[in-house]
Amino acid sequence: MRQYLTYLRVEKGLRPLTCEAYQGDLALFAEYLEGAHGLPVTAGQRQVAGFLEHLQKHGVQSRSVARKLSCLRGFYKWLLLDKRIAHDPTVNLESPSSWKVLPKALAQSEVERMMEQAGTAAKHPQADGVALRDHAIVEMLYAGGVRVSELTGLGVADLSLAEGRMLVRGKGDRERIVPLGRIAVEALEAYVTRGRPGLAIRPGESRLFLSTRGAGLTRQWVWRLVKRLDGRASPHVMRHSCATHMVENGADLRTVQSLLGHADIATTQVYTHLALGRLKAVHRAHHPRATRRDAKPAAGTGGR
Repeated sequence: MRQYLTYLRVEKGLRPLTCEAYQGDLALFAEYLEGAHGLPVTAGQRQVAGFLEHLQKHGVQSRSVARKLSCLRGFYKWLLLDKRIAHDPTVNLESPSSWKVLPKALAQSEVERMMEQAGTAAKHPQADGVALRDHAIVEMLYAGGVRVSELTGLGVADLSLAEGRMLVRGKGDRERIVPLGRIAVEALEAYVTRGRPGLAIRPGESRLFLSTRGAGLTRQWVWRLVKRLDGRASPHVMRHSCATHMVENGADLRTVQSLLGHADIATTQVYTHLALGRLKAVHRAHHPRATRRDAKPAAGTGGR
């Protein structure tokens, strides 16, 4: 297990707190197996399933159980790639549907009201840098589906507005290119050219979004901004709203995975039922036998 944790920390670049959580999950699994004189390396599907059932029976919340299963999937995938085992005992294990809770998302009309509210202040003839900044932030949260930590970590050099995109550094310091729509680009251009110069009072500050004191904004500040626009919203909800609305409008899960920066498609699969709903609608509209009814027999044939 130590070698696996070292791999996560060094090769995958996971944060210390994340590695500690994985270490705790693996230690709990090993402790469970000890009762049956088993070891994680030799455990089969029955032992893994029994461990998950054991957690549920002892009142562990579904999200926590799902996280432990995700940890075990990663562990056994590593063992398999390292040729320490011949079979992954988690490969055919499915999380109960109760674990796959769809993240809360706002309706498109609710997001539009938030954007309109922030946009109205930004379009005022006397709009200051703060109004332009706030408008750019909410547009970017929804347009790019970025995490709040990714947004606050953005630098001016990470923007490529002429190409309508930005460079985002996500979990594990993984980089990805995120496209931006026309409205978000326009809001960012207004902030960068007319808003940020008045806030950039600290020499050498490279971060994109600045406070009135010239320092980079904190995650807590961005949360408060979004809450002021809609009490039910948050940066996390904006991110899920972006993904939900894309899937509802026909985006495939792989595209959404790439946009959100999910390392594993399993994380994106919480939106599966939305994709299936879209698939069914397209099938009904275009498949020749989806709505076809057998023709009635012609008169006088008696159906023979």
